[in-house]
Amino acid sequence: MEYLSLTAGLMLPWLLGLALLVALGWPRGDSAGRAALRAGFGYCIGTLLLTLWMRLLSAVGIPFGWLSIGLPLAMAAAALAAVALRAGRIAPADMRAMLGSLLRPPLPRWQRVAWIGLIVWLALRFLLLAADVAWQPLYPWDAWVQWATKARVWYELGRIAPFVRAEQWFASPGGVYFDAAPNYPATIPLLQVWSCIALGRWDDSAMNWPWLLLLISLTCAVYGALRGEGLAPLTALVAAYLVASLPLLDTHAALAGYADLPMAAVYTLAALAFYRWAMRRDPRDAAIALGLALCCPLIKIPGLVWALTLLPGVVVALLPRRGLQVVGIAYALGLFALLAMARTNVVILGYRLHADFDPGWRAFWDAYFLSSSWNLLWYGAVVLAIVGARRLGRPRLAPLSVVVGTGIAFLLFVTWFTNASAWILELTTLNRATLHLAPLVVVFGALLWRELVGDAQSAAAIAPASA
Repeated sequence: MEYLSLTAGLMLPWLLGLALLVALGWPRGDSAGRAALRAGFGYCIGTLLLTLWMRLLSAVGIPFGWLSIGLPLAMAAAALAAVALRAGRIAPADMRAMLGSLLRPPLPRWQRVAWIGLIVWLALRFLLLAADVAWQPLYPWDAWVQWATKARVWYELGRIAPFVRAEQWFASPGGVYFDAAPNYPATIPLLQVWSCIALGRWDDSAMNWPWLLLLISLTCAVYGALRGEGLAPLTALVAAYLVASLPLLDTHAALAGYADLPMAAVYTLAALAFYRWAMRRDPRDAAIALGLALCCPLIKIPGLVWALTLLPGVVVALLPRRGLQVVGIAYALGLFALLAMARTNVVILGYRLHADFDPGWRAFWDAYFLSSSWNLLWYGAVVLAIVGARRLGRPRLAPLSVVVGTGIAFLLFVTWFTNASAWILELTTLNRATLHLAPLVVVFGALLWRELVGDAQSAAAIAPASA
């Protein structure tokens, strides 16, 4: 019975997010991949709404529980579903069509075989990861010294209690707690608290199911976004599979408890919604992108910088003729300002800037090209960037090009010009930071591949005519 309750608790934010998106009529029209896009964004948005609701309950003094958390959110989901139903945005025919396209897609025979093989392989991968989540207790170091400490305390108290540093805790008369990272955001522990409330008891294994669901939703969102941009079904599915098969991403789903997988999911979905807005100018895309970007700092402190990496893309989208020049000038001015600040030992978001330039090329080479954390992601990214260099500034790619470029620049800057450079020799730290950007790099590679293939097909069509 308790596992039925846990399942209902895990599905609640997914249903809430789906109901909200359907009620908004997002994505607009009968675009390809709509169901997958809704499924992917729905869970991520629903979990964020869940944790925001828990913050509100704690702020007004209402204890956490199934009734205080689950009942209002279930009522909200039902109300949104009623709105969507009244507006004719929910139809059984749509569900039948979606299932039919999933199981028997309208593809040539060999592509259909490949399609079914990838679907089965993804299902098997998620099933094996589910076994890890079910059997593995809370294991990763940071997970139980920085995040689960808060989850355990807040679950027992039924509210958010303040965490402070050890010296403040010793000086305090009581009512506060401390752990290794008392200033970290509350979203991750609140997800774990809700899982345990849904289960009905504390369980440091069962509380980690949201990580697997975030990986599944990210996979769905990537497929749906690429189908919406005109990629063929099999191509979009291959790209989604490449995201789901990233070894480090799977590790963070199996050994759950870190904030890096949720950070990667929220940031990637914010970037995908931004890209949809850049291509369509639909205000609903803009609202979703803005909402997800604002939630990035609620996952990890560096999430603020990850959210800001979207701004250059906004500039390019709003200024299609001069946007790239404006961003280039801003990059140059920003580099000059950062070099100047590095002389003064400024501390930003816990990182101390300094002027010692020590790139650590070997660490990057080992992490990206020699370790097994990324499969062949960075080999493929480098090759595609070189082959498609002239296409990166095209209108269909430029907004996302500068976002990905800004993300890479952020990684390089943090690991080269701040005190974080002392950590990159530990490849785990460098890989965890890169995990936030990696799914978006796969999406960008797929879009660049579309440009390359489209050019090749156009050239092949022109050649016979000219002959």
